[in-house]
Amino acid sequence: MNPSIPDSALKALATFNTCEVANAIECFDVRLRNEGFTNNTLQCHFPELPPMVGYAVTLRVHSGNPPMQGGTYAQRTEWWDQLDTVPGPHVVVIQDADRRPGIGAFVGEVHAAILQALGCIGVVTNGAVRDVPEIKPLGFPLFSGSLSVSHAYMHVVEVNTPVEVAGLRIHAGDLIHGDQHGIVRIPRQIAPELPEVVARVRAKEREILEFCRSANFSKAGLRKILGEPC
Repeated sequence: MNPSIPDSALKALATFNTCEVANAIECFDVRLRNEGFTNNTLQCHFPELPPMVGYAVTLRVHSGNPPMQGGTYAQRTEWWDQLDTVPGPHVVVIQDADRRPGIGAFVGEVHAAILQALGCIGVVTNGAVRDVPEIKPLGFPLFSGSLSVSHAYMHVVEVNTPVEVAGLRIHAGDLIHGDQHGIVRIPRQIAPELPEVVARVRAKEREILEFCRSANFSKAGLRKILGEPC
């Protein structure tokens, strides 16, 4: 497991939106530009909240079918101990591995309160959540593929194994950043340098905007500004 990055860098990253973070990551040329972020199947339920930055704790769950012997699944809590194996703050990333994800919701009002008490700062899932109005006052970010009225036969089958949510592959300990635009995975090796690069990209964009609105605007001048690197 890679070491956690400085708290100062995490705090700085929480002041940027995901688009700014994605733009800055491109400057490092460490991955293809069409990967490392979620697709449009993921819904941010509280877009008014500030950006979420934390380390992934991953779960794989099923909810569609009852146990073979009937009844319901026993609630597992031993996975809580796995939180200690990943740096904090923790974001719980849940892959609903059913053929049709979202039949049941893993997180509702009670589980959101439990996770928050355990030090988690948000949940990301391709499956469902519920009790959204009750969770909103907690200031606990929720990202999901759908909503469900029930937890159905929800049960955890794997903890801290690789998962895929909304087209994004995530491993335990990955650093992720999320807001109303979606989730972006931040490569850990560049994370400490990222705030400085985001600031440079912000300044570059501000220069472009000011030039476009100025009386001195010209196509030649704009081409010159756009041709400058990050």
